[in-house]
Amino acid sequence: MDASQDSVSDGSRSLAGRVAVVTGVSRRAGIGFAVARELLAAGASVLIHSWTPHDAEQAWGADPAGVSGILAALGGEGPRLAHVEADFADADAPARVVGRAVEAFGAVDLLVANHARSSYQSLTEVTAEELDLCWAVNARASLLLAQAFAAAHDDDRGGGRIVLFTSGQHLGPMSQELPYAVSKGAIHQMTLSLSDALIDRGITVNTVNPGPVDTGWADPELTRRVGRALPAGRWGRPEDAARLVRWLVSGDGGWITGQVIDSEGGFRRWAM
Repeated sequence: MDASQDSVSDGSRSLAGRVAVVTGVSRRAGIGFAVARELLAAGASVLIHSWTPHDAEQAWGADPAGVSGILAALGGEGPRLAHVEADFADADAPARVVGRAVEAFGAVDLLVANHARSSYQSLTEVTAEELDLCWAVNARASLLLAQAFAAAHDDDRGGGRIVLFTSGQHLGPMSQELPYAVSKGAIHQMTLSLSDALIDRGITVNTVNPGPVDTGWADPELTRRVGRALPAGRWGRPEDAARLVRWLVSGDGGWITGQVIDSEGGFRRWAM
């Protein structure tokens, strides 16, 4: 990849003029929201994706402010912010989401596939239906988003960036949430191959494992137990992951590709 291909090089962290797609922006407490806010602050135009029915069926529930509240907290829809809702269980949804960004802003430069389907099923509980659904939403959609991004990206703009999200399944067992762990493991393993497929076009592909992040999903007992294993004495915050993503998609991150980055604040799993 020639440095001339990267239009946000020269050490700049500014994303002015860049167009980003951020998936999984359904809750103000979530990582996706923090990423969208960070990229907007850096000057990018951002298409956010959400699918609130997933949150509504989880213990933490949907954001009480709804999609309108999320958009308002990001400054409101306008010249640099647009929204689309889509269920990634639908195989056509990834292409529609990327297409909406091109429709809204005329191009797409950055993809942050932050969305995830959570699933708590142990080996005795796991079903084929849930395995298929987690695979479709978590792994298949991430790959199809990368495919749609690659098809839509104008290489003359330079500096294409894809950031995927995995979990800590490669560092410790997650036996109570097998469909989730297995599908996230697939994202981990696709990272290097996707990066090789796209690097000749100047597009980087990296994956972030943000570690334990306080987005309101953990109960008080788990919060205390995990907190004791984090040297900082606190869980990760969505902003911690968002700052890493912002760096990866900036010109400064252009030399990094094919990596799974563990951003866990020194999490000592063995101490839990």
